[in-house]
Amino acid sequence: MSKVRDFVYAVLAGVSISIGGAVYLSVDNKAVGALLFSVGLFTVCAFGLNLFTGKVCYWPGKGAAYGGWLALVWLGNLAGAEVTGLLLRATRTGAALAEKAAGLCETKLGDSLPSIFLLAVFCNMLIYIAVENYRSNPHELGKYLGIVFGVVVFILCGFEHCVANMFYFAVANVWSGKTALYLLVMTAGNTAGGLVFPLCARLGIKNKN
Repeated sequence: MSKVRDFVYAVLAGVSISIGGAVYLSVDNKAVGALLFSVGLFTVCAFGLNLFTGKVCYWPGKGAAYGGWLALVWLGNLAGAEVTGLLLRATRTGAALAEKAAGLCETKLGDSLPSIFLLAVFCNMLIYIAVENYRSNPHELGKYLGIVFGVVVFILCGFEHCVANMFYFAVANVWSGKTALYLLVMTAGNTAGGLVFPLCARLGIKNKN
């Protein structure tokens, strides 16, 4: 039953990030869209949902079993993003969202794999900062500002978030073998980026001040 619950929470996380992606696509001003996108990560953190890019940061020390659990979460995120994309395509806003997403996807799929990987690494360094700040900041305002700034910065920098891209690929309906390959590279980059700070901490590379 626990795995079923974890999968459902992962699906809901995929839906939440997809709603953030939908509002980003719906707003002409990129900065405003990036700000509103943060509703996705806010929802994930506030309701304790299972988002791959957040959960992967806490892999160190948990072994291979946690890696299998992360795969379950990733699949749940993908299912949530795909369902949201399909449902939105069936609404009056679907055509506009699909057109806007198609432009984004063209840019992403036209990039080189090393570039995609590095952009994904930087993305999840910011996601770790945002999530860890939410978990540990004793100040209520600071907890939420960390989420907002982390999301806004990664979007405006053009960094790659695998779950957000699941939604863009779904709503644009551009799935192919190449799309799958790029999504896996984004996932690998997010994994590496999410582990930078936790691994440094485990190796004793800490601020002594």
